[in-house]
Amino acid sequence: MMKEPKRPGLFGTIRRIILLLIILGIGALIGIGALLAYNYSHTNRSAVTTRQTLSDDGNLVKTSQEDVITSVADKVSPSVVSIVTDVTTQTIFGAATQQAAGTGIVVSKDGYILTNRHVISSASKVQVVMADGTTHEDVQVVGTDPLNDVAFLKIDGVSDLRAATLGDSSTVRIGQEVIAIGNSLGQYQNTVTSGIISGKGRPVSAGDGSGGSTESLTDLLQTDAAINPGNSGGPLLNVSGQVIGMNTAVAANAQGIGFAIPINATKGTLKSVLAGKGVQRAYLGLRYVPLTAAVAKQYNLSVTEGAYVVGGENSATGVVSEGPADKAGVKDKDIITKINGLTVGRQGGVSSLIGEYAPGDTVELVIVRDGRELTTKVTLAAYPSD
Repeated sequence: MMKEPKRPGLFGTIRRIILLLIILGIGALIGIGALLAYNYSHTNRSAVTTRQTLSDDGNLVKTSQEDVITSVADKVSPSVVSIVTDVTTQTIFGAATQQAAGTGIVVSKDGYILTNRHVISSASKVQVVMADGTTHEDVQVVGTDPLNDVAFLKIDGVSDLRAATLGDSSTVRIGQEVIAIGNSLGQYQNTVTSGIISGKGRPVSAGDGSGGSTESLTDLLQTDAAINPGNSGGPLLNVSGQVIGMNTAVAANAQGIGFAIPINATKGTLKSVLAGKGVQRAYLGLRYVPLTAAVAKQYNLSVTEGAYVVGGENSATGVVSEGPADKAGVKDKDIITKINGLTVGRQGGVSSLIGEYAPGDTVELVIVRDGRELTTKVTLAAYPSD
C-alpha cells in the first residue's frame, strides 16, 4: 500500500528488492583503516557505434558512442564533486571516527550541492572535493527531503562553480543510453561508466547491507551502467549531458542493476532551497495504490494506469483531512491519471511528479470518478514538519 504524505509503501505482493545504499564507508577504528566491501558491477563496452546528432548550426553530424561519452564527461565532470564525511560513534574503547565517501552534483554557481541523504546522514563533518582537487571544508548541510533520499549542501564563499544542467526525467525511455559519473570506491574520483535505462518506476527497499534499518524508495530509474560504492549522489546523464537521475543504490549480489532517483523528483525542493527557504517538500495529502493490470483486477477497476486513492491498514480513507487534495475536492476511490498533463505511471509516480513542484504551486489533476473523467486544480502545501 503506497501512502502519501508519508513515505509511500509498496502494494500487496510486490516483491521488495534489498539493496545496498551505495555510500562507501572507510573505517578508521583504533587507528586501522578498513575499506567496506560491496558488490558492484562492471560493464565492458568495446563496440563503437555511430549515430547522427544535430550540431549547433542545425546540420547532421555523425558521431561515435565514444565521442558522445567523452563529450559528456568533459562537459559534466567539473559539476561532479566528491563528498567526504566524518561520523563519530561511541565504542567500548571510546569515541571512534569513521570516514565515508559519496558524490554530489553542483546545482548552482554559488555552491549548492545535491546529494543523497544517506551520504551525509549522522555526519559530524562534511568536506567537498572538486574535480580539480580543490577541497572545501566550510560546508553546511542545508537540509534533507522528508520523503526522499535527497539532501542539499552549501559551500560557503564560492561564486563561480559550474552548475550541471538538469534534464526532464519524465521523458526518459527504456533502452536509452545513459552515463554515470561518481567517486567510485571513494578513491577513483569522477569515474565514468555507461549503459542504458533498463526499467522505470521501480519500487525498492534500500539498506546498507549491515542488516540494519532500510527505507522504501519508489519510482526509481533502473540502469545497467556500472554504479559502484561511493557513487551515491552522483549524476545519471543522458547523451546531451543533462542530469536525468541521481544514483542512489545498487542491487546486492547482482551485476548491472543500479537505481537512480528521477531528477524531476528533486526539483521542487531545489526550488525552495535556491529561494532561501530551506528544504520544503510539496505534498498532495493522499494515500494511494499505484495501478497495474493486476491491481485494477483486484479492485474491479476498468482503468489500469494511474494512482487509486484508497485508505490503508491504519486509515479508513485515502484523502488526508484538510490536506491540499481534500480542499480541492478529491475523494476516496478516485483514480488520478494525470498530473499537469503527465501520465501517472508511464511518466512517473505521484510522488516524483509532485516532487517537481514547490509548496504554493498549483497543479492540475485529471481524475476518473465513477467512470467519468474530471479535472481539478490543487494548490500544494508544505509537507508537515511533525
